[in-house]
Amino acid sequence: MPQAGVPTCYRHPGRESHIRCQRCARPICPDCMRDAAVGFQCPECLAEGQRTTRQARTAYGGLRPTNASITTLVLIGINVAIWIAIRGAGTGSELYQNLVLRPSGFCLGTGALTESACTGFWIPGVSDGAYWQLITSTFSHAQVLHIGFNMLALYMIGPQLEQVLGRARFLALYLLAGLAGSAVVYWAAPEYQATLGASGSIFGLFGAMLVVAYKVGGQVQQILMLLAVNLFITFTIPNISWQGHLGGLVGGVVVAGVLVYAPRGPRRTAFQVSGLVTVAALIALAVIARSAVLA
Repeated sequence: MPQAGVPTCYRHPGRESHIRCQRCARPICPDCMRDAAVGFQCPECLAEGQRTTRQARTAYGGLRPTNASITTLVLIGINVAIWIAIRGAGTGSELYQNLVLRPSGFCLGTGALTESACTGFWIPGVSDGAYWQLITSTFSHAQVLHIGFNMLALYMIGPQLEQVLGRARFLALYLLAGLAGSAVVYWAAPEYQATLGASGSIFGLFGAMLVVAYKVGGQVQQILMLLAVNLFITFTIPNISWQGHLGGLVGGVVVAGVLVYAPRGPRRTAFQVSGLVTVAALIALAVIARSAVLA
């Protein structure tokens, strides 16, 4: 027991303490001492300081991530998980047919144009109500090389943009670029052709890198060269969706422009959110208009 008159820890009354918290001045024992910028603090004061300390933000308003690649790794994990599921089920499975994007559905074997009239296997399309394909197709891959190249590109440039924009803005960029690519596929691809892959989102990230580099006055030549090579491959090699690549690229440039060129100040986040909502609304209108044409 401590001697009379000897200070004791406020959390452990049975322990002598000759150290006081730098914030509240209460005596604390070694088990309650927490390193602070100056001296030691008690657990309550340290927790309160962490709650009230303003978290660092990126150059464009997002919260600066402590791990600059966590969102990128989660996106890669989702893509890989869906690829494994497709490989296990097979490209002729109902799972695959529901995940890939087709502008219009058809009846396999009988040629019926509506699901109610189909007596065989119905292959769904977006115009028939399978609107989820606009996003699920951007996370779906069938071939090893396809997912390999896309995930390598995502792993290389994703963390850089995540660090610059913040997690939420980076995720919005990735998803909206993918949806923009899907919208162009919906309009410009053959009506019954299946399209899949994260390439639209990846091209969107390339476009965003170009916008960010231009904004900060960096070297854009290497990014332009990389884009030129990928666009050349897109338009010269068969069975590559130029629609998804081009739509994703344009979508990424527009979204990055909204995020990067938003005016600084207390209303920057509101401006960015309004811009992203506008982009999403325009994509939705394009999808609705195409559905009306195909109806």
